[in-house]
Amino acid sequence: MHKQDIKGVLFDLDGTLADTAPDLVQALNLSLDEAGFNVQPLDLMRHAASHGSLYLVKTAIPDADEQVQITIQQALLQHYARINGDNSRLFDDLPELLSLFDAQSIPYGVVTNKPARFARPLVEKLGLTHKLKTMISGDSTRHSKPHTAPMLLAAQQIAIAPQSILYLGDAERDLVAAHNASMLGGVALWGYLSATDKPDTWPAGRQFEHGASLKQFFTD
Repeated sequence: MHKQDIKGVLFDLDGTLADTAPDLVQALNLSLDEAGFNVQPLDLMRHAASHGSLYLVKTAIPDADEQVQITIQQALLQHYARINGDNSRLFDDLPELLSLFDAQSIPYGVVTNKPARFARPLVEKLGLTHKLKTMISGDSTRHSKPHTAPMLLAAQQIAIAPQSILYLGDAERDLVAAHNASMLGGVALWGYLSATDKPDTWPAGRQFEHGASLKQFFTD
């Protein structure tokens, strides 16, 4: 992978572009507390933040009845709608990287499985609404990642051939989607990977340890 081959950049949202775990886990804990369960430490739940609200609940209370888990998930979503973005921020060095893309006229955007009702307000709070050239959420197409549909829609919207797009994500489904859409894949190792994740087996051309290494890749 060479930077001169990259004409556009797409990001996963949670755990790649933005650290959203503080809000997600707070919403989880509010719902757990209401239901009489113990709240969970952020550090122990961070790895689950990329995989959706039900996964968060199942990680917190794996032995609970499925209907109980679903009830807590619905409460989590209600709390999250209220606090979404309050404590989220772009990961270190990514604001400077986006400014570099702006200066070099490299279009960038987001492809996330997060529903639009949460993704768009979050992007607004992050101050990115008018900077992103595309914003594809989990319900923008009939299929979400790892399907190629949202990836190809994003490529169409930024008017860049998939082969010239770098897609960055912190989950296997992200890199599978990028690979199947003929995009260049980059693993965001600073994201919400768990101890059982094996990014070396994911179909990616490069791994980036942190935002600084990604920024360095584009400035060297």
